[in-house]
Amino acid sequence: ARVVRDDEAAGSNPVTPTYTVSDSSEAPIPSPHGGGRSLTAYHVPDGSLMTLAPRLVAFDLDDTLAPSKSAIDARIGDLLVALAERVEVAIISGGQLAQFTAQVVDRLPAAADDVLTRLHLLPTCGTQYYRLLNGDVTTVYARTLTDDQKERALRAVEEQARRLGLWESDTWGDILEDRGSQITFSALGQKAPVDAKAAWDPTGEKKNALRAAVAELLPDLEVRSGGSTSVDITERGIDKSYGMTRLSEQTGIPLDDMLFIGDRLDPAGNDYPVLAMGVSCHAGAGWRDTAAYLEQLIPTLPLR
Repeated sequence: ARVVRDDEAAGSNPVTPTYTVSDSSEAPIPSPHGGGRSLTAYHVPDGSLMTLAPRLVAFDLDDTLAPSKSAIDARIGDLLVALAERVEVAIISGGQLAQFTAQVVDRLPAAADDVLTRLHLLPTCGTQYYRLLNGDVTTVYARTLTDDQKERALRAVEEQARRLGLWESDTWGDILEDRGSQITFSALGQKAPVDAKAAWDPTGEKKNALRAAVAELLPDLEVRSGGSTSVDITERGIDKSYGMTRLSEQTGIPLDDMLFIGDRLDPAGNDYPVLAMGVSCHAGAGWRDTAAYLEQLIPTLPLR
């Protein structure tokens, strides 16, 4: 499968761009509100087209809604609330709940409780699930790794990072983090600045080598590339497709009626499992791209 952003697919005809997630033929669909630049059309892997009115929009967090480990811009906060006035809104990421709270929840503008209840938070790829009820973050469920799984994961990732020369001595915070349902290796520490992380492994070669080495030692666990400098370890079968499946179960909304927006939909990316399971996706290129896309999408959705 391939992913083409709508601006790339538009080519010399920006009025009717097409966004495809498969190798099937392109089929431009005009904007339902007429005029100007077309909204996106979606080919799912079976070749069919998704409805242009999703009932739920789900987002990756880092580098989709905000720079890595950074708070959302006020523009994104306003757009998330406006979107929640129309459809269910979910955020799914490998990060822990504290990141969701600091980066998103605490930065949202004032909104009615019935709007905020439409916000679904799925840290650690959906092994944890929280809702905003009466203004409070409320647990729906939370899975955890066993003590044995955590111990083996922590030992394996540190050993292999040192062996490969990827264990840095000058970091911003802890390299290893126990997130309950996930062990995360962050090469430069949990609080590393965005520029330093972008420069450490621009091709992804370092973290992919580490992921492969650790996976050989932990055949009973899932080891995958996470953010720009991170490797995540969870139970087998845990990735963002797991979280999206649980989200569908909890909300009663079919996957076919969902839209996912993420920045790493390439086959090596941590958003790719969502694309591979057939959910329609928009490939973003940073939070400004996400904001621009939402500013097109939101006016096409009726208020609830």
